[in-house]
Amino acid sequence: MKKTVMRKYAKLAVRSGANVQKGQGCVISAEVEQHEFAEMVAEEAYRAGAKWVMVNWGDQSLTKLHYRHQTVTQLSKVEKWEIEKMQHMVDTLPAMIHISSSDPDGLKGINIAKLQKSGAARGKVLKPFREKMDNKYQWTIVAVPSKKWAKKVFPNERPGAAVEKLWNAILQSVRVTADNDPVAEWDKHNKTLHEKSEKLNALNLDYLHYESKNGTDFKCWLIPGTRWMGGGDTLPSGIFYNPNMPTEEVFISPMRGKCEGTLVATLPLSYQGNLIDKFSITFKDGKAVSVKAEQGQELLEHMIHMDEGAAMLGELALVPDNSPISNSGILFYNTLFDENAACHVALGRGFNETVVGFENMSEEELQEKGINDSLIHVDFMIGSKELNITGYTRDGKKVQIFKNGNWAI
Repeated sequence: MKKTVMRKYAKLAVRSGANVQKGQGCVISAEVEQHEFAEMVAEEAYRAGAKWVMVNWGDQSLTKLHYRHQTVTQLSKVEKWEIEKMQHMVDTLPAMIHISSSDPDGLKGINIAKLQKSGAARGKVLKPFREKMDNKYQWTIVAVPSKKWAKKVFPNERPGAAVEKLWNAILQSVRVTADNDPVAEWDKHNKTLHEKSEKLNALNLDYLHYESKNGTDFKCWLIPGTRWMGGGDTLPSGIFYNPNMPTEEVFISPMRGKCEGTLVATLPLSYQGNLIDKFSITFKDGKAVSVKAEQGQELLEHMIHMDEGAAMLGELALVPDNSPISNSGILFYNTLFDENAACHVALGRGFNETVVGFENMSEEELQEKGINDSLIHVDFMIGSKELNITGYTRDGKKVQIFKNGNWAI
């Protein structure tokens, strides 16, 4: 990929993604294989006025070694320096840029129980710090091809050709070309998503009913006083940023523990370096009570038992089948992209910002309102050309929201 186009993408991540402010710190998370792009992002952050830039380097192969050779006790430890680092994040509120590039199967073969137990233990210690930062800083997730990820997406291509094809697909999804203004393109895109959100908010929906020929038959209730959102977000301080690049969704957090029925996944899910495929989840009294998967059954079972909130939903997201990523016909094996090719839901933590007036509420008050709380937030895709969604308003009206996989409003 041409470096001029890569730099354009890096600038977009900094300016429109995290919207790094003058005098603000910036934390970049990246795999070592992506050092060239990470360096471009760091330089663009400094050009935007960042006071300091720190890069958290990762390597999936090393991570796999750690899980293979360390005990659960060791893996579960959160060292003093990690606590101090998180406290520094709370105190300084840097912008955070995550560069996704990992192999979807990169942790295949690792003991699932070890992976889940250590993740849950560390998550409980680090969760209070994340809650203190929630909705107070800008963050964004972008993606860059790695050789293994590219070969997973394009298995019949040589590694170099696969990487180039994945680069092109990623850039198309984030509206970057050699001769356009991607910032202006994102401004238009955000306006479109905002308008769709406002249409849904005007309906004052009580619950949604999902139906599809594949077996999906599911009802989910919404929290009074919540709002549909889409595209970029604005902090209480007034700073606008784009958390996910790409994004095609309009989303809301549903009522905690109030849903019934079965959801059938329409795309594979890459979770913790392992694939879960051809699966369904059945809910009763708001909780996942049974899961079935042809691949990744054990991991899926562990996931919904991570904590009390892991078996409940934290997000409903609407994405039309007729959208850029879906129309590309590419299965990315990466949730950042695949969730923007289809309607999806998320197990686990909900979004406080979907509650009107959330900035004046405590975590406890938001949970009493109906926002789900959990250590996890895992999206899985349920959209297809056959999905129909009917909305029922609080004054008893029936509204077709999606018909044959696309918007009906």
